[in-house]
Amino acid sequence: MIPLNLLTIIKLISLLMASLKNHILVPVDFSEQSQIALRQSYNLARLTRAELTLINVIDESFHLPFFTPKEDKTMEKKIQKALEKLAQETTAESGILVHTLVTRGKVYEEVQKASKKLKCSFIVMGTNGSTGLKKFIGSNALRIIREATCPVITIKGKKHRTGCKHIVLPLDMTKETKEKVSKAIEFAGLFGSTINLVSVLTTDDEFIVNKLKRQMHQVNDFVREHNVPCSVEFVHGSDVGDEIVNYSKKIKADLIMIMTQEELTWTDSLFISSSAQQIINESDIPVLSIRPKEKKSTTLSVFEY
Repeated sequence: MIPLNLLTIIKLISLLMASLKNHILVPVDFSEQSQIALRQSYNLARLTRAELTLINVIDESFHLPFFTPKEDKTMEKKIQKALEKLAQETTAESGILVHTLVTRGKVYEEVQKASKKLKCSFIVMGTNGSTGLKKFIGSNALRIIREATCPVITIKGKKHRTGCKHIVLPLDMTKETKEKVSKAIEFAGLFGSTINLVSVLTTDDEFIVNKLKRQMHQVNDFVREHNVPCSVEFVHGSDVGDEIVNYSKKIKADLIMIMTQEELTWTDSLFISSSAQQIINESDIPVLSIRPKEKKSTTLSVFEY
């Protein structure tokens, strides 16, 4: 018989281990794009030792006017059964433990609630950009990205390579922080990636250009000090989002990493910049969106790295 105090310790350890479980949340609407996103989550789950949770949100504002209560309940059971089948197939294919969750409400709200409750390390979701009629697109995707407390990876393209050889890290020295670069180094360390720093020059002012170049090379040195391969590129253009997407295609990048939120000087609210929205909507290369942590102080300059 196990002594009572030892039994208590075992229970406490079990509870602690349960609380430390690492989860990746994958919204699923059974569309081709959401299942492409699911398959893209496998490597990340393995490298971070995470379990997957598949979530399907029944949007009552869409379904209820067309179904009787009995039909609605039948539909929910069918969704749960289909989600469990997909989870079993995913486990068989990937060897990863997969959970399921069916909820009701607004898509972005339920995904956000689930990610907080599970303390997810990532949300990986399919998107068709700003066009189409799929569930996980446009405003839903942007709302999830804007409000999520964990990084969100959006998958728009149909074809993706295995692994993550090249990460594009766009930098604007008036906005970026050490947090973004440190996150890129962490991610590159997981996948053995090269970080490709890129800055879009929207001016020919010699003083500004020289300052940007000097600061960019400081970031390059900072990354290399962490034993991560790094390159620096400057591109000219007036459309920042378009130039970043084009550069990423040119070098055949596997991931674009952006900081999505900007803090307004006249309010405490946060919004997704137009350039970030453009990259998320237009890029067929997966986009990792990171919401910056709240800071009491002002944005760090590159000289504080």
